[in-house]
Amino acid sequence: MATATDSVSIFAEGTFEEQILELLSYTVRTKSDEERASFVAPFQNALKTAEGKKPIEEDEPRRKLILSKLLADVKGLGDGTEREIEGFFNLLFAHLFAIHSADSPEAKQYLIALVNAISSSPDDQLHVKYRILSNLFNLLPRNSSQRPLVYRSLLSIASANENLDVLELSKTDVEQWLSEWDISSEEKASFLKAIVDAYGAVNQHPLSYEYAILYVQNLSPSTPEAKNAATELVATALRLPTVFNFDPLFKLDAVLAIKGHPLFSLLQIFLSGGLTEYTTWLSSHQQVPEQHQIPVSELERKIRLLSLASLACQYVGQQLPYNKIAEALQIATSDVEKWVIDVIRAGLVWGKLSQTTQSLHITRATTRTFGNEQWQALERRLLSWKSGLAGILDVVANAKRQGGIVSA
Repeated sequence: MATATDSVSIFAEGTFEEQILELLSYTVRTKSDEERASFVAPFQNALKTAEGKKPIEEDEPRRKLILSKLLADVKGLGDGTEREIEGFFNLLFAHLFAIHSADSPEAKQYLIALVNAISSSPDDQLHVKYRILSNLFNLLPRNSSQRPLVYRSLLSIASANENLDVLELSKTDVEQWLSEWDISSEEKASFLKAIVDAYGAVNQHPLSYEYAILYVQNLSPSTPEAKNAATELVATALRLPTVFNFDPLFKLDAVLAIKGHPLFSLLQIFLSGGLTEYTTWLSSHQQVPEQHQIPVSELERKIRLLSLASLACQYVGQQLPYNKIAEALQIATSDVEKWVIDVIRAGLVWGKLSQTTQSLHITRATTRTFGNEQWQALERRLLSWKSGLAGILDVVANAKRQGGIVSA
């Protein structure tokens, strides 16, 4: 999308009068000859400079009046090729921002009307709608408070047409924009919510979840809105089959503020607990998953995979016996390989199965959280590696001595 750039160049020739007449000639294309004449006449009269009066280029009030009348007649994309339509709006935006500051009340009023006219136009000209709005977004100053208005329209169009990928939106872009825009915290949160809803509407739930984290992060944790959003965020994390990293949620003040909610205690289990703790929780909260549209089967699958990942962390570089896995997951030994394959596909464990030894050789495993216990485990592995390296160096030194090689 053009939103990847910072500016749009407008190349227009001629005087203000000539450019206004050019814009008028485009807007009257669909009118009859009689309608065209009656529509253009007032503009021609306004553009004429009476004797002793300021030229139009020096008469800002007159230019504002003429432009306001022209803007009032823009009800859609008009009748033209994509190139003509894009050129018309680029020139129109250039005149608007030449007369009005981008964040002035007047510009905001005109932009709302223009964006609505563009967005509500038929979707058979979808590509040019994207182009016009992205040009407008880039034409606005980087800190402009009008940028969210324009991008939300892009989101709405793309979402309605299940075409969000065309925007090439990234979290890096969004975080950069929010740091630049001169808008309130509430407006930033509202913009993020629009992104969350747009991706959710087209069933791109993993992306919706990623932006939901940003959304909750930007909410004041004590508000009812934050409480509801945090609860839904936790439910989404537990619901999505691809989410296994729950640690980031515990860094959100709004999530910590709902620690009395049953889902928070469940989230703690998924961060550091196991199947036994989950079974105990479920026996006391049987209705909670259904209330939040979380399939119990998905919860059971994820807690087993997470439990296996935690167990594998204790056996990195070693053989993990099948019977240990079966005991931790509370499954039959014959089902172990199925679960191992699933945990490897989920990217939580790396290793190699051996039916001969009935074990899994762990080469790498993902930790569910990184606290004191994990730091201590890392220290033990580094010390072991250091000790092993020292042994190798001793062997090399002995070999050199036996071969009569003396170190310098």
